[in-house]
Amino acid sequence: MGAQAPGGPSRILSPVPVPLFDTQTPLLPLRDEILARIGEVVEDSRFILGPNVGAFEQEFAEYVGASHAIGVANGTDAITIALRAMGVGPGDEVIVPSFTFYASAEAIPPTGATPVFCDIDLETFCVTADTVRAALTPRTKAVIVVHLFGNVAPVAEIEALGVAVLEDAAQAAGSTSDAGRPGSLGTAATFSFFPSKNLGAFGDGGAITTSDSELADRVRMLRFHGSRDKVTYDHIGYNSRLDELQAAILRVQLPHLDAWARGRRAAAGHYAAAGLGDLIALPVAVSGCEPAWHLYVVRDRRADELAQALSAAGIDNKAYYRTPVHRQPAMSAYRTAVELPATEEAARTHLAIPMSAVLGREQAMEVTDAVAAASDGGKPTASASAREAVA
Repeated sequence: MGAQAPGGPSRILSPVPVPLFDTQTPLLPLRDEILARIGEVVEDSRFILGPNVGAFEQEFAEYVGASHAIGVANGTDAITIALRAMGVGPGDEVIVPSFTFYASAEAIPPTGATPVFCDIDLETFCVTADTVRAALTPRTKAVIVVHLFGNVAPVAEIEALGVAVLEDAAQAAGSTSDAGRPGSLGTAATFSFFPSKNLGAFGDGGAITTSDSELADRVRMLRFHGSRDKVTYDHIGYNSRLDELQAAILRVQLPHLDAWARGRRAAAGHYAAAGLGDLIALPVAVSGCEPAWHLYVVRDRRADELAQALSAAGIDNKAYYRTPVHRQPAMSAYRTAVELPATEEAARTHLAIPMSAVLGREQAMEVTDAVAAASDGGKPTASASAREAVA
C-alpha cells in the first residue's frame, strides 16, 4: 500500500506515479530502426510525396481493409478534404456528435456546410442510428461518425438511414469489429497520427481511407492544390501532404500496431480484474467491437473531485470535453434548440485515467486503490488484497 498524504485526510498514494500516456516505452525497441529510416530519407533527399509516403499509403490501406489510403498533413485537414471529396458544400448539413474533440466539427464549416449536432450513447460514448436519426433533415449530406476513445460506432446501422458516413477514426487505429476495421466501414474515413495516438508520428500527420476510386482521386488532387500534375488545377485545393519523414517513422510502427492494441485491451482487463468497475462506471464496448482504447474514459458523478484526488495520489488523469463542442464560443452560430442529454451528462462526469499498450496489472491496482481511497476514505479494495496476496 502507498503512504498516506501528510497533513490531510487518509489517502492511499501511488508509490510510483502513473502517467496518462506512455508512448515512449513501446518505441524503445524500435529506436534504432526508426533512426536508420530517418537517415535513409535524409540521404535520399526526397522529402515531399516520396517513396515512403507511397509505401505507407499502400500498407495502411491493406491494414484497415480499404482500397486506398491518402496521406495528408493532419487529421483535421483529413476531415475537411474527405467531406469536400464526398461532395459536401454550401447549403449542406453534416451531422456530428458534440461529445468529441473540437476538430470533428471544426472541419465542417471550411467546406461551406453547416454542422448539426447529435447526441451519443452514454455507455459507449458513440453515436447510434437513433441519435443520428433525430438530427436528420432534408439538407443532411453526410454524417461524421466518431469512433470515440477507440470504440467502433455502428456504421452500417447509420448508413441504413440513407446517408453517407465519414468515419472519424483518429482514436481507433488498431480497433476491430465484426464488420471490419475502422477505416473500411463507411464511404471514407479519416485518421490522425498525432504523437499520442495509437499509431503516432513524431509530429503531425493524417490519412484518408476509402474504397471508392473516384473519391480517392479527388482526395489526391485536393491535398495537392487541386491538381494532378501541378500544371492544371481542377479544384480549389489545399497544401496538405503527409511528410516523407513521418511516413518512414509510421512504416516502422505499423507492424506493431496490433500487438499494442492487444496491450491496451489487456490494460482494460487489468482495471476490470482490480475491481475498478465496482467503484466507477467503466466504458462499454460497442457490440461486436474490440476497442484499442486510445483513452480509457470512466464516469463518476463527482468527476472533478475524483480528478483532484487522483492527481494528489500521483495518478495522471484528464477531463477532455467538459464543454461539449456545441457549447464552444466559435460554434454559437450553429447551436439549435435540440436537447443532447447524454452529451451533457458525459461532459459533466467523464474522466480519462491512465491507458497505454504497456499499462500493467500493478499500475491498474494502484489506480483502483486511489479511486477507492477517494470514494470511501481509504477502505481496502480487491486490488489491495490481490497485491498483498502476491507480495
